[in-house]
Amino acid sequence: MEWAVPFAVMLPLVLLVLVVAGGRRGTVDRQAQKLAAVERKLDLIMAHLGIREPEPDVPGAVLQELLAGRKIQAIKEYRDATGVGLKEAKDAVEFLARQRGLG
Repeated sequence: MEWAVPFAVMLPLVLLVLVVAGGRRGTVDRQAQKLAAVERKLDLIMAHLGIREPEPDVPGAVLQELLAGRKIQAIKEYRDATGVGLKEAKDAVEFLARQRGLG
């Protein structure tokens, strides 16, 4: 019976944490869905107006790695050359790959 008191105190706290965490995850998911919808609409508008996203300045080593099929190495080279973070480098290299039809 000694365990009943700590259990009775901890159970509501654990449930509260679970409810709060679940609510935040739902908010993040909704925000991500809204952002994706805005990006799709913007892509459609740009395509309709004939506006192309400018090609990033790419160091030769990045393009060589990408052409050789070494995407991770290309991302590393891009980061070394530009000093950007991993996400920015990944996005830039993937954009370059799409532009060149390298998938």
